[in-house]
Amino acid sequence: MTNRPARILVTGFSVFPGAPVNPTEALAGILRDDPPQGEGIEAFRAEVLAVEYETIAGRLSAIGREFMPDIAIHFGLARECAGFRLERVARNSHAHARPDQSGAMPVAAQVCAGPETLPSTLPLDRIADGLRKAGLPVEWSDDAGGYLCNTVFTLSAAHACDGLRPLMTGFIHVPPLKEAEPDNATAMGIDDLVAGARIAIGACAAAWAESGQEESPAEPGFL
Repeated sequence: MTNRPARILVTGFSVFPGAPVNPTEALAGILRDDPPQGEGIEAFRAEVLAVEYETIAGRLSAIGREFMPDIAIHFGLARECAGFRLERVARNSHAHARPDQSGAMPVAAQVCAGPETLPSTLPLDRIADGLRKAGLPVEWSDDAGGYLCNTVFTLSAAHACDGLRPLMTGFIHVPPLKEAEPDNATAMGIDDLVAGARIAIGACAAAWAESGQEESPAEPGFL
């Protein structure tokens, strides 16, 4: 296999009930306007996803068909976290779902066909080391929640969306934005948020190059 540079997708979310400002929306916009570059990156794309159960799979499918990412790093807001929360496991369930931004609830009990849990395939230890070296806080989690964050994580890890079949994929939660909540002790400034995201992207690109991956598998593999 050749060490072909990676096609990297980053996603964030728009606002949703209880979150009039979503830091990952700003993050995606900044990365879109000033994309990361380097020898390990063939192409980069950043997208903002609507917090809607009904449309999320179709949106991811459209992005996948258009861009065909090798790596997908999904970001979302978790108000209770105090750093970059690295999610280790996606749970294929809507058991703890709550209404989305349109007030709708998911129809099915499962997110998609596939196993009950799917692991992140991002180089999480490498990402964590990079964040810590930069003085940025890191948390770990085995539960990505019951909202659209977990839904996207599951769909991406299960290769359940047409075209979206990344060999590396996972989810990272971030705290509220300091600029929007200056009195929140655990909120994070936009500069730190962007710096941490760039560290995660760089770690993934480096891991991809070292792995010698060339193309996504022909069939989805549930781990």
